[in-house]
Amino acid sequence: MATRYDVIVIGAGHNGLTTACMLARAGRSVLVLEKRAAVGGLCAPEEFHPGYHAPGVLHDTAQLRTGLVEDLHLDEHGLDLTAPEPTLFASPTDGTGILIDVSDPEATAAEITRVSANDAKRWVEYRAFIERARDLIEPLLCETPPDLARLGSMGLGGLGGMSMSAALRLAQAAQRFGRHDLAGLLRIPPMCVADWLNEWFESDIVKGGLAHAAIQGMWAGPWSPGTAANLLLLECTTRQSVVGGAAGLASALQRASRQYGVEVRTESEVARIRLEDGAVTGVELTSGEEIPARVVASGLDPRTTFLRLIERATLPIAFEHRIGVLRSRGTSAKVHLALSRPLEFAAKPGERIARARTTGTLDDLERAFDPVKYRGASERPLLDIFVPSVARPETAPEGADVVSLLVHFAPFDLDGGWTSAARERLGDAVVAELERVAPGVSKAIVARQVLTPADLAERFGIEGGHIHHLEPALDQLVIRPTLDTMRYATPVRGLFLCGAGSHPGGGVTCAPGALAADAIVAAR
Repeated sequence: MATRYDVIVIGAGHNGLTTACMLARAGRSVLVLEKRAAVGGLCAPEEFHPGYHAPGVLHDTAQLRTGLVEDLHLDEHGLDLTAPEPTLFASPTDGTGILIDVSDPEATAAEITRVSANDAKRWVEYRAFIERARDLIEPLLCETPPDLARLGSMGLGGLGGMSMSAALRLAQAAQRFGRHDLAGLLRIPPMCVADWLNEWFESDIVKGGLAHAAIQGMWAGPWSPGTAANLLLLECTTRQSVVGGAAGLASALQRASRQYGVEVRTESEVARIRLEDGAVTGVELTSGEEIPARVVASGLDPRTTFLRLIERATLPIAFEHRIGVLRSRGTSAKVHLALSRPLEFAAKPGERIARARTTGTLDDLERAFDPVKYRGASERPLLDIFVPSVARPETAPEGADVVSLLVHFAPFDLDGGWTSAARERLGDAVVAELERVAPGVSKAIVARQVLTPADLAERFGIEGGHIHHLEPALDQLVIRPTLDTMRYATPVRGLFLCGAGSHPGGGVTCAPGALAADAIVAAR
C-alpha cells in the first residue's frame, strides 16, 4: 500500500522547497515531487559547458523574505548573505556607465554627479522616500492578503482577516509616513514608470536603468500604466543578496529539507491531481503511480495547476474561465556565455563588476518592447547581466568568466516559431548588445546557451514561459491569481497554491511558499 503523506508539494522550486521545509518543521510528513532531475526550479544551477556553471534563470536575490533565513536556519546550510551587489547602469550608446549601490547612497550620489549634479541630489531624496515607503509596503508583502470578501466588516483588528498586530503596524507606519507623503505614495502604482521617474530625475542613464528593472518579465514598456508599481515594490523589498545568487539559495533549501525530514523525489512528474467529492485525495504521476495525501500544495503556475492537472469540467465553468484569462505571456529569454577571460565593461575598465543593466532613454526601452506587440523579438534587447564567477570563482575555469543574461524582450509566441535560426538570431542580438558595453567580449566567447521563453516553458513547465508565472501587471498583483484563490487556499478542499503565481508574486522572495505554508497550518 502506498505511503500516505500529510502534504504533497508539486515542484521543487525555491517556493515549493520553502513550503515543504516550513510544513515539515510544523510536524507534517511532506513529499516533494519534481519532474526535472535537479531541484531548485528557476534557481537551479547548471553546467552548460565543461567547467562553466550557470547560476539559474533568476538573478536578483535581494528581495528574499525577511526572517526566512532565521526561521529555517539557512545560514547553517551554507547560505551567506551580503549587501546587494552594486549594479552598473551601462549605456550601449556610448559605453558610459554609473555604478549604483543602494546600500551606499553617498557613493552612488558621487557616481551620479558625473552625469548630473541635480540627479545626485535627487538620488539621496529618492532613497529617503523609498526608505520611508518601505515601512509601509514591505509588511504588506510579508502578510497573507486580506480577505476581500470580509472587507465590509473590517476594522482595525480585522482588516479583511489581517491580524491585530499586523493592522497596528500598518497604522503606525502610515502615521509615520505622513498625510502628504501617503497621498503621494497612493498615486504612484497606477502610473507608468516613465512619468514617475521623470518627476525625479533628468539624466537618461539613471531613468533608463531604473525603468529597466520595472519592466523585467512584463508585457509592457516604461510608458505602460502600472509599471511604476513594480519599481516601487522592488525598491521597497531590496535588502540583502545571497552570495552566489539564486543557486546558493536553492542549495541551502535542499540541504535544509533533508534535515527537516522532507522527502524529495526528482524525475517524478505529476500528471493529475486526484479528487473525490470536491476534495484532494492525492496525485497520479505520469508513470501511473498514485500517491495519496490529504493536502496538495502546487508550486506550479495557476493555469497549469487548474487547467492541466485537474480534469476539465471538474471545476465550475466560471472558475475555469477566471483561471483561463490569466495572462502569462512570457517576454524574457536567458542566455549563458562561457568566456575565456574576465568580462570587462567599457565604463569601468579593470574593475570586477558582478551586476549590470543596459540602459538608454525611456523611448529606447519602449522601442525594445514594441516588437513584442506584434510577436517579434527586439533587435536591441535589454540585458540584465550577472557574472556569478566574480563572487564564486569556482563556477568558471581559472581566469575565465560565466556571464548570465536575462534578455528582454522576446515573446513566447514568436511569429514563425522559435526555430533554430530564430534562436541563433536572438543569441547574436544579445552578444551584439553586450559588445556595445563590453567591447571585445564576442572574441572571448567559448560557448553560449540560448533559452527562449518556449525553452523555459518546456524545461520548467511554466505557462507561456513566464519567469514570474503570471505577468506582474497591476491587476494581477492586487488580486493574485484570482479573488477565490488569493489566500493560497482554493475552491478544491485540500488544494493550495504556493508558487510565484500567488501573492506577493515572482522573483526570488520565497514569500509565496512561506505564506502558503502558514495557510496550510492554519487550515487544520
